[in-house]
Amino acid sequence: MSGPSISVVVPTRDRPELLRAALDAILSQAHPGLIEAIVVYDQSEPDRSLETDRGDRRIRVITNTRTAGLAGARNTGIEAATGDWVAFCDDDDEWLPGKLAAQFGALDAHPDGALVSCGIRVSYDDRTVDRSLDRARISLEALLRDRLTELHPSTFLIRRAALLDAIGLVDEQIPGSYAEDYEFLLRAARYAPLVNVESPYVLVRWHKRSYFAQRWETISTALQWLLRRYPEFATVPHGEARVAGQIAFAQAAMGNRRDAVRWARRTLARNPKEPRAYLALAVASRAVQADRVLRTLHKRGRGI
Repeated sequence: MSGPSISVVVPTRDRPELLRAALDAILSQAHPGLIEAIVVYDQSEPDRSLETDRGDRRIRVITNTRTAGLAGARNTGIEAATGDWVAFCDDDDEWLPGKLAAQFGALDAHPDGALVSCGIRVSYDDRTVDRSLDRARISLEALLRDRLTELHPSTFLIRRAALLDAIGLVDEQIPGSYAEDYEFLLRAARYAPLVNVESPYVLVRWHKRSYFAQRWETISTALQWLLRRYPEFATVPHGEARVAGQIAFAQAAMGNRRDAVRWARRTLARNPKEPRAYLALAVASRAVQADRVLRTLHKRGRGI
């Protein structure tokens, strides 16, 4: 084995069939080095029958020993990782053939890179949409301006030394663990510009879900926390408007018309063309339902 070793952290909870498909796709990658998949069971009974050791392809099964939820599960896996590189893959996603080869190829052109991403193929409601960024490097300013949802955590390949010594673990204090992947990207981009492969190499499944009141409250609280945590948003008006518009939409979805209007005004003050403000006002006035807006966006491979 001549290639770098890779530890793939796969948090899971009650998705046995999708998990097996994710693991098969990981271990099937053409890579001249060790690939170990670390399956982290979160709030569910671990399936030890998944464990295997075929020399350069291994599956380890452990349980989440940190904060319950996705962030704690990822960190449990990171702490157990032994590879030169750490990768993430959600249990309902699948790596497409050639992912690792393409990412290490991109690193040949940018050897200083600490985190490498790639495009995604979004599957929702029996439809698939490819989402890719046509750029090889991504700066902190670009991420402040736009969430860039193409940068999905199941695409992340991270240099382990940089992860442990500079970037840091996934933040477990974010309310409801909402947008913890975005906050992680912001920290990574503070350390070094991200490296990106322009083609889609991960199948991402978006599931239908009901955004009940508690979920919207979590989104609103977490995004307000994010604005406080990163004062750099004030230097990028379009980025601050985007996040404020998401908060406005969440408030509108909860039926909090006054707060929705207040956040929509803040959004428009920073960027009069931000569409989330107008969507929030439409939901607040009951001209349209929040779930309907989300379903329409998801069919296009997008979110709010």
